[in-house]
Amino acid sequence: MDRLDAMRLFTRVVERRSFTQAAFDLDIPRSTATQVIRHMEDRLGTRLLQRTTRSVRPTLDGEAYYRRCITILADVENAEGAFAGATPAGPLRVDVHGTLARHFILPALPQFLERYPGIALYMSEGDRLADLVREGIDCVLRVGQPQDSEMIVRRLASLAEVTLASPDYLARSGNPADLDALGTGHRMVGFHSTATGRVLPLEFSVGGKVREVILPTTLTVNAAESYVDAARLGLGLIQVPRYHAQAAMDAGELVEVLPANLPPPMPVSLLYPSNRQLSPRVRVLIDWAAQQFASGQRI
Repeated sequence: MDRLDAMRLFTRVVERRSFTQAAFDLDIPRSTATQVIRHMEDRLGTRLLQRTTRSVRPTLDGEAYYRRCITILADVENAEGAFAGATPAGPLRVDVHGTLARHFILPALPQFLERYPGIALYMSEGDRLADLVREGIDCVLRVGQPQDSEMIVRRLASLAEVTLASPDYLARSGNPADLDALGTGHRMVGFHSTATGRVLPLEFSVGGKVREVILPTTLTVNAAESYVDAARLGLGLIQVPRYHAQAAMDAGELVEVLPANLPPPMPVSLLYPSNRQLSPRVRVLIDWAAQQFASGQRI
């Protein structure tokens, strides 16, 4: 293994906090990974990693060497990518919001992989703000306002949101004429956000400002599909991106409520660590994803 490959291995061990996980990511035997790092430490004359039975952590010298390796590897990748005909290649790990990815990303993914056949894409699903470096993830696709973090945010789109209920629910509780009418016996389906750790309030635009409303709940869920299904069953009001419920609206299963007080649009963003230079693999994915949202016109 040459020095650049050894650097790639070392940075992956630091990020994954594990020889086993790093070896798996790079498709090499674990014994090879430990041997390469041992030779690297012998060559540099310093201990780079603190090893325990449960984890691996960089020493102070290891932290400094890691930062230099990240810079060197990014420079090499950028330099090679500057030549005509060079295409990004290698593993790319992305964590996505599942419903959003299935609607906007997956349908066009075969074309992306055909354009960049050297990229090996791993896609996991979640809605929490993953620890990208620790979990070996290159970037995440999220909806909502990003929380304060040390990540760089690339805004892709804003999703139009709607307030919905089933015809059966409105027949029982009445179709509210204004926001004040929500206080007369209306209920909402609670959505527990794993990102914030709380049940999200309903939000309505009023005179250019946002008004939050909390209604009683019979059911609280933490998955988008269950949230919409609960509304179909007449269990209360919900707020979702229009694209997600358009089929149910067209079928008459859900009805828009309070259209004069729309929820504020929901931002969609890709986030990646600020302590890394943007690799060509992540750059082409971000640009391609932005095109999917721009061209889909289902926002």
